[in-house]
Amino acid sequence: MATKALIPDPVAEEAVESLFAVPGIHCVSCIAKIEEGLPRQPGIISARVNMGAKRVAIRHDPALTPPDLRAAIAALGFEAEPLADAGLDVAAAESRRLTRALVVAGFAAMNIMLLSVSVWSGAAGATRGMFHWLSALIALPTVAYAGQPFFRSAWAAVRQGRTNMDVPISIGVLLTTGMSLYETVTGGAHAWFDGAVMLLFFLLAGRSLDSMMRGRARAGVAALLKQTAPGALVLEADGSSRWTRADALRPGMTILVAAGERLAADGRVVEGESGLDIAFLTGESDPVRVQAGDAVQAGALNVDGPIRVQVTAAGADTVIADIARLMEEAAQGKSRYVRLADRAARLYAPCVHLLAALSFAGWMIAGAGVHQALLIAVAVLLITCPCALGLAVPAAQIVACGALMRRGVLVKDGSALERLAEVSEAVFDKTGTLTLGRPVPQGLRRLWRDDRSILLSLSRASRHPLSVALRQALEARGVAPAVLDNVREVAGEGVFGDYQGVAVSLARPRSLVNLFGLAAEYRRGDQAMLLGFADALRPDAAETLDALRGMGMKVLIASGDRPEALEEIARTTGATAIGHLRPADKLALIGRLKAGGEKVLMVGDGLNDGPALAAGHASMAPASASDASQLAADAVFLGDRLAPVALAVHAARRTVAVVKQNFALAIGYNLLAVPLAMAGKVTPLVAAVAMSTSSLIVIANALRLKGVAK
Repeated sequence: MATKALIPDPVAEEAVESLFAVPGIHCVSCIAKIEEGLPRQPGIISARVNMGAKRVAIRHDPALTPPDLRAAIAALGFEAEPLADAGLDVAAAESRRLTRALVVAGFAAMNIMLLSVSVWSGAAGATRGMFHWLSALIALPTVAYAGQPFFRSAWAAVRQGRTNMDVPISIGVLLTTGMSLYETVTGGAHAWFDGAVMLLFFLLAGRSLDSMMRGRARAGVAALLKQTAPGALVLEADGSSRWTRADALRPGMTILVAAGERLAADGRVVEGESGLDIAFLTGESDPVRVQAGDAVQAGALNVDGPIRVQVTAAGADTVIADIARLMEEAAQGKSRYVRLADRAARLYAPCVHLLAALSFAGWMIAGAGVHQALLIAVAVLLITCPCALGLAVPAAQIVACGALMRRGVLVKDGSALERLAEVSEAVFDKTGTLTLGRPVPQGLRRLWRDDRSILLSLSRASRHPLSVALRQALEARGVAPAVLDNVREVAGEGVFGDYQGVAVSLARPRSLVNLFGLAAEYRRGDQAMLLGFADALRPDAAETLDALRGMGMKVLIASGDRPEALEEIARTTGATAIGHLRPADKLALIGRLKAGGEKVLMVGDGLNDGPALAAGHASMAPASASDASQLAADAVFLGDRLAPVALAVHAARRTVAVVKQNFALAIGYNLLAVPLAMAGKVTPLVAAVAMSTSSLIVIANALRLKGVAK
């Protein structure tokens, strides 16, 4: 292999990481082959598989080129392309191919079954031969096209001296098709094209359902970078300015950030004063005041006045890029979770091969001809086909996810239900998760009607978070705006105007005494009133946490907020709260809980929760969460209520119970059917019908989950 000749061992130079798209990753055995096989190659240090995204991250010596790494992956039986060439939607393309193959197999199966009905009804002679040839004309191209997902996977495994579940599937389909063609050419009484095509249809149905569920998990940390600006206005030494792309910014440059713009790099304020919205980082809705000397982060939104910032870190060195890396590493760890179907399939292929081989050998020893022994071996392969096993998990998950979706819970990955069913401790962020994540004005009922009208007009003139919250609250009450003159917004100060010749304003509090914490000052002439804002607790937060505790789970609040801001919520919900946690701190907390044997459900909404969401055994985020948090989470819930979190855990536990029942049905079917097939009592056609019946039973059992979210 070229790799071996190129590099003796990874030494001296610093290792680099390369990403490859590997569409052929289907199960836990694929993960094990790649993660254990690649590091054995000289120059490769480690490999980590993300099964949901169907990609592999390889740490290796810088001297190894993409063709060398692709050859190393190919030696394990997998086709691969550098991610930059293959794109980020490899799994979506694979899902589309499966869907097309499923449609072709379904259409062909229906037509061949219609032809088979005539044969079953007693057609003989030339008529029977014609129907067999028509079936062959439909089945042969169908098997060649629809069977490709299994044939490619099986051939790649066999070529490397390995086996997987697709090997017995491919052998069964090809043998059945080949023997049916032989019977057709020789004028035999039986052909089993319908069984072969129907087998492919059910197998593709299971794989397509599974691909659909995995497809919901596809995400990339590239969405994090949308939080930053594409570039910035760089100030030159001669006073001129030029727009520069974010990836071209360098430490030491000075950038001008206008009100309403996001920062494109980390830095330090050198001139100006403003308020920055960094809720994506801290989770707090209150803009943070910054002035000369204060540090600022890429992605922060400048909500007040212009500031000048000296760049200290750009591109991959920014805080937001560090969070992206943490999320990627945590997600890689979660992707190695072994799904129930994968665990059940570990011994399947060798057992099926052994049973078919024993059947063939036994009947040959008993004196049966090659034709008869081969028919019995094919019947064993067909009747033990993993259709029911392949449908057991995705069918239940699809039904449960549909029921949850109708209740406002969007589950992105089927394996998330399995992990949700196992969680033993729930960790909640505060702002935007236990609370609504938006400021709500207090005491509006104390205001006169015309004061409310004036406030509505003032708040409409600003995009400050407090103004937006005030406008929404007043409009919800049906308040009509007053007519104001000379309305103007002063950056960093507030909104000012005149009402019937009297000066009015909605501005920063002038008083040093602020009982509300988050407040704005309303002035009308010489009179002033302080308007307080609060981040209201979700209406059913306490009940939801009690419901989780009732299911035997522990509950913890982990937030980037100040400890004093957590006291009231901790008392209301009866949960322990930890404050002042940075993204890395939350990730470390999840790690400590895992080390203590807990399986953690992380519920959060901010970008600072992203790494913890990715690291949790399972994770959920509200629909109001940042794009990055929604991507990192396994499920997203809609609305202002927290009840969907407890509902999802309950539904997940019910789903896993039904999946186990499906496995029991599939195993019971095999225990009854396999001895009959080995005894020669089952033809390939009857085997295919029995296999289909077992699949339908599994689907019917899964449909009981329709009411799981009630």
